[in-house]
Amino acid sequence: MPRFSIIVPSHGVAGRLSLALDSVLAQSFGDFELIPVCDAPGTPAAAVAAGYAERDARVTPVHSPPSAGLAGARNTGMRAATGGYLLFLDGDDTLAPGALTALDARLTATGDVDVLYFEHERTPWWEGEPTNPAAPLLARAPKGACSPAEAPRVTGVQLPAWSAAYRRSFLGEHRLAFPEGHFTDVGFGGLVTLNAGRIAVLRHVVVRHLLRRQGSRLNLPGAHHTELLDRAELVLTRAAELGLPADRLGPLFEQLFTLVLKTAAHPARLPGRCRRAFFRRAGRLYRLHRPAGFRRPGGSLGVQHRLLAAGAYTAFRALRGANQKVSAAAQRVPRPRGLRTRLFYRRRLRRRIDPGLAVYCAYWGRGYACNPAAIHAKAAELAPHIRSVFLVEPDQAHAMPAGIDHAVIGSRRYWDVLARAKYLVNNANFAEGVVKREGSVHVQTQHGTPLKKMGVDQSTYPVTAAATGSFTKLLGRVDRWDYNLSSNTHSTQMWERAFPGRYEHLEYGYPRNDVFYTATARDVARVRRELGVPEGKTAVLYAPTHRDHLTGFETGLDLEAFCEAAGEDVVVLLRAHYFYDRGPSRGTGRIIDVTGHRSSEDVCLAADVLVTDYSSIMFDYANLDRPIVVYADDWDVYTETRGVYFDLMAAPPGPVARTPQELARVFRDGAYASAGSQALRAAFRARFCQFDDGRAAERVVRRVLLGEPPEAIPPVRPLAERVPAPAASPLVRS
Repeated sequence: MPRFSIIVPSHGVAGRLSLALDSVLAQSFGDFELIPVCDAPGTPAAAVAAGYAERDARVTPVHSPPSAGLAGARNTGMRAATGGYLLFLDGDDTLAPGALTALDARLTATGDVDVLYFEHERTPWWEGEPTNPAAPLLARAPKGACSPAEAPRVTGVQLPAWSAAYRRSFLGEHRLAFPEGHFTDVGFGGLVTLNAGRIAVLRHVVVRHLLRRQGSRLNLPGAHHTELLDRAELVLTRAAELGLPADRLGPLFEQLFTLVLKTAAHPARLPGRCRRAFFRRAGRLYRLHRPAGFRRPGGSLGVQHRLLAAGAYTAFRALRGANQKVSAAAQRVPRPRGLRTRLFYRRRLRRRIDPGLAVYCAYWGRGYACNPAAIHAKAAELAPHIRSVFLVEPDQAHAMPAGIDHAVIGSRRYWDVLARAKYLVNNANFAEGVVKREGSVHVQTQHGTPLKKMGVDQSTYPVTAAATGSFTKLLGRVDRWDYNLSSNTHSTQMWERAFPGRYEHLEYGYPRNDVFYTATARDVARVRRELGVPEGKTAVLYAPTHRDHLTGFETGLDLEAFCEAAGEDVVVLLRAHYFYDRGPSRGTGRIIDVTGHRSSEDVCLAADVLVTDYSSIMFDYANLDRPIVVYADDWDVYTETRGVYFDLMAAPPGPVARTPQELARVFRDGAYASAGSQALRAAFRARFCQFDDGRAAERVVRRVLLGEPPEAIPPVRPLAERVPAPAASPLVRS
């Protein structure tokens, strides 16, 4: 029995069907059967499918007449399927690279769930950026497998059928099939969730759905929109028969009527003679099935709920007309976020630029950190005449160091300094509405050396592309940059690819890494005491990177077991990716959780050894010339889902371990600090530590804030002449 049966209806999409089939057959995971559903033998789509079947035994076409519609085609495919899980793919859509691998891994982790919901990408037919509409909904679901009661908002009615994998035996046991007619996904998705015992979610884009130029057939005007009420009635009636509790019925009811009201609020979708009848029938369904204690949503949608419950069609029609007029007026007047704030910012933009004001921000306002903080500190020393303001989120303002002037993001002062500052320094990007004024200077410092794909290079990797958002807007932000920092020529080349723009590269090194050459043994001892590293212990910093295809933070390694296997003198400093630095401490026993520590540089100074997977921290830590071990247990999955710029396995900074046992052995036999490890690290440092010599911040301040010419900037000291900060343990010194 194959792991997956992939059912592809092909009516009307013969010209693009080969793209869909190719995307399946190109998957690295090959345990599947591919079932194209064609109209009849001899049709164009059937000819395409037959050609694939001749070349690949996994392709088994079946036939369904056009009169049976999409529901009939899918049901025909389901009857022919033999796989453990069913996937549906429209004939002009594609599976994302690595999709089946990610699905198999997730199902293995969750066990045999009845339904696995996943993200999908909607791609415009010509121009525009992909969107991931399922991501916000699935983000709120539990981490592991659960009952539908634990994730009541994942009802299935908001997701298309091709945004989930269904256990075939579950569908057969409950005799679930697609309802005939239009809006079949709404009925099928609702019935599936009502009958499911265990569900799970995968935060990974599996399907790339092409938005057709002519739009969805369902949105065309016609009486077929009344069938939406048939699907809603089917699902709600079944929910009543099952005695669905109010806490589960509430989200399902709300989502169904959000769809109903969306249709009712668009008069062009329904013929004039159908509008009042549609509204009245919808009102009867609403009153009949409204859950006890149901709380209507707020705003205009809540008003529509009340009018529907009251059967007040005349008032609803008047509200619909008023909303259309307001919407049309709003489209004529650009209003980014908050009209009053925007007007305030525009007034400030009319003021003269303040040549003595610099604004800094790090990690979207997470606090005083990284390259902006290092430049800020050096500016206070070399350019004290320039006033500095650090931007910070409200919940991080309390953590700002004493004496650092700061503005809370979103406040009036925030917009005031952004409008008037001559110098703007950031390791990410300033807000979308920030204007690049003539005469202002924007410095992009970056916050790592790129191993994984960045910027526009992410466009072919759907998970990260969805998280990035509009690439057009991204390039608009890049156009604000005047300078971009780089710590090595590899970065310079990759930034040019990932962020094409007119800025000037400053190959000055990363200011945050200056401390790796200026810190003393006393500094190292102090940091270790602050972090709680026991005297005489070998501190192993474990710093895994973020996985775009996973939900939440997972260590990926049993750290307690690692400590036991590596030796009694080992303690682990756990530093999760900064996306996860606001959760509870994960430290126990010999595990010291340093995720929330403000300075990653301090954590590196305290560590005797670094263990990481694909995190850019390895490039920074290499400046210390201390042992680095790469734990690459999922390299193939990571490269396929995230994309990388070079093969780390071919040029690692130290030993590579792929299993916990291999990792423990590297420490037990001392391979992590061997001559071979040093040789790998030396080659890695020569390639990636080119410009980090302890004076990067000084170079930036002199060039940007003081305006010194390039020839006057202190040159980079050769690697052989640099002396890194000493390690605490002499056993790991090179």
